[in-house]
Amino acid sequence: MKLFNFGGKDIGIDLGTANMLVTLKGKGIIIKEPSVVAIDKKTGEILATGIEAKDMLGRTPEGIKAVRPLKDGVIADFTATQLMLKNIIQKVSSRYNVGKPRVVVGVPSGITEVEERAVEESVLHAGAREVYLIEEPMAAAIGAELDVAEPSGSIIVDIGGGTTEVAVISLGGVVVSNSLRIAGDELDEDIVDYVKKELNIAIGTTTAEEIKLEIGCALPLMTEETMEVRGRDLTTGLPRNIILSSTEVEEAMKESIMEIIEIVKATLEKTPPELASDIMEKGIVLAGGGALIKNLDKLLSEKTGMPVYVADEPLDCVVKGTGKTLEDLERLKTVLINARKRR
Repeated sequence: MKLFNFGGKDIGIDLGTANMLVTLKGKGIIIKEPSVVAIDKKTGEILATGIEAKDMLGRTPEGIKAVRPLKDGVIADFTATQLMLKNIIQKVSSRYNVGKPRVVVGVPSGITEVEERAVEESVLHAGAREVYLIEEPMAAAIGAELDVAEPSGSIIVDIGGGTTEVAVISLGGVVVSNSLRIAGDELDEDIVDYVKKELNIAIGTTTAEEIKLEIGCALPLMTEETMEVRGRDLTTGLPRNIILSSTEVEEAMKESIMEIIEIVKATLEKTPPELASDIMEKGIVLAGGGALIKNLDKLLSEKTGMPVYVADEPLDCVVKGTGKTLEDLERLKTVLINARKRR
């Protein structure tokens, strides 16, 4: 007897702190936008989502609030998350005639039962018929083309916006895992703090993210890179341009990156010897936006003594994993968390 019978119009969601991605069975990734929503404070109506809403961050007038409703990989603003999800599911429904879909959502492995219920309820309120949850590192591993069902150990390091997820996977289950609430957002804050402390310039997190993506690195680059940055001089209060180097950005992020590496090492230390042997042979796979930081793979390889590979399209691994789970559910149904259905 089949436990699940997902139709062709069911969707997978990577409910990320920084970005929300949606995949439709048979269509691939159909939505990829920042997890930001702009809301009219008086009416509660959505004015914008995604890139348009992100551009409003820190720039809205009194009657409008632009927020990132997820923090550290979990829901911080329940109402805003519901509105964002409802808007996304309505977009998918109208564009692809989906109706009331069944939904698989990628969630952090360190999620509590209360947070789990909050995600389920948000998706149900947004118009889903049924909701199933999958741990993000498991979804990322599936999306990175690792065969999670085989009796062999694999390790995935998923560095997202709010959390870094490390998981050793074998036989369709997570054997050892760790979740660290230090990831892309924290690295952005590190850059903001460094520029403020060392250069006496105030910049926003959006600018810090651009710096991280442009010249961020975990080890010195062969040729040092620079970037012109505009911020507010904390002495004069006036706008000022500065030149920031990749060496400075490396210094700014160093402490947080070392914490990420330590959590990987701690996970490896708890891994059973047989699986550790498999991992030594296969190497560590990096996924998530943090995987794009230059030389992070080299630094992690240096610190662990293992080969490290960056997954293809690392930003898309979790949502691709939810989609692949939908396509091969009979074989992969053991990877789903038993979601409570709304009565």
